[in-house]
Amino acid sequence: MMTKQDGLHRDVAGQLAAAGLDPERTGQVVRAALDEDFRYGPDLTTAATAAPGAQAVARVVARKPGVVAGLPVGLAVLDLAGVPPEAAELRRRDGDRIQSGDEVMRVSGPLREMLGAERTLLNFLTHLSGIATATRAWADALAGTGAVVRDTRKTTPGLRELEKYAVRCGGGENHRMGLGDAALVKDNHVAAAGGVAAAISAVRRAAPGLPMEVECDTLAQVREAVAAGAGLILLDNMSVADMRSAVAVARENPAVRLEASGGLRLENARAVAETGVDYLAVGALTHSSPALDLGLDLMAPAG
Repeated sequence: MMTKQDGLHRDVAGQLAAAGLDPERTGQVVRAALDEDFRYGPDLTTAATAAPGAQAVARVVARKPGVVAGLPVGLAVLDLAGVPPEAAELRRRDGDRIQSGDEVMRVSGPLREMLGAERTLLNFLTHLSGIATATRAWADALAGTGAVVRDTRKTTPGLRELEKYAVRCGGGENHRMGLGDAALVKDNHVAAAGGVAAAISAVRRAAPGLPMEVECDTLAQVREAVAAGAGLILLDNMSVADMRSAVAVARENPAVRLEASGGLRLENARAVAETGVDYLAVGALTHSSPALDLGLDLMAPAG
């Protein structure tokens, strides 16, 4: 079985677009993942065990409870692997909470193509669902505080759009997508510019109107950033007590928003949120979330 070389079927592309994913970029990522498996030749195991033209029915089933994410990406995998879009039926929606044993997708189609796509399909679904599951745990921990969990750019190279999509499925919000859609003044930028206020001024001159966040390590830097007119301040590795003090400083200007970052753990998430910060930045959502266990179970020949 060879992967399809043309573009995604329009129905699959439409589902990706409806989810807020770019169909062309997603198709490129999926095709590259399929090519990894077929780079060394055809699927010899499947060719030896599955008769040419055989049809079958399979279920994608949760082995553990969690939050599902990536189902439209799964459709793209099947499509580019040669399984017709009409062969796949989604039994859940991205963002749904699922229990062990729940069926999230059913596929009725060509057996050889289905088996060739199995691992790539599950790689995307388990990884993205793992991120969504972890994000939902943080969102639940923050419920009622007014604070929101956000991701960072600590993503797997090439998978940022998909991983940040999974964060949204889990109830989180996205930080900037890249280096050009917002400015984040970090410690090295402050050092390069000669101070917090100087860095803020430099960015404003270079990119007027660009959203900007300023990282502060100390309360003195928070005061400097507020005085310089910063609208969003990142509190880097501060204690809960210092965060509470930073909130008091920032509230001198009601328009200022604060984001906690560094050393955050799920067990202290609510205490951090209750200091009055607006966001919690959690890089672990994308760089350390364990995969959610999902499997593809062959049910029976389709006839």
